Amino acid sequence: MLIVTSSDIPGHRIDAVFGEVMGLTVRARDIGNQMLAGFRSIGGGELPEMTRMLYESRQQVMARMVTEAEQRGANAIVAMRFDNSQLGTTWTEVCAYGTAVFAIPIPAGEPGATGQSIFLTKSEPEKNLP
Repeated sequence: MLIVTSSDIPGHRIDAVFGEVMGLTVRARDIGNQMLAGFRSIGGGELPEMTRMLYESRQQVMARMVTEAEQRGANAIVAMRFDNSQLGTTWTEVCAYGTAVFAIPIPAGEPGATGQSIFLTKSEPEKNLP
């Protein structure tokens, strides 16, 4: 699935819009990692335990968003964004959201075609048909 933060995909025509899709998780920091991060924060620098938790959360919400888009018949997501917030003192909410679309690569010779869209048109023609 092609996922972009822009509102369009260069070299592709958006043929259908299926609406907003999202993935959401709320994570609680375990007490061990929270205490270790607290000690590390005294000296400054990166907190690897928290970085790992947020990285894993982002991967999880992306997967959930993609699953929802695929269930709607989309092959791409445009205007994708991440959002996160604190819920209480130990919970973190992470959300990925965007607009599920069906995008068709523009073939060579047509206005708007790009090297990527031409390659996709030649390499996977059966996947590009509605």
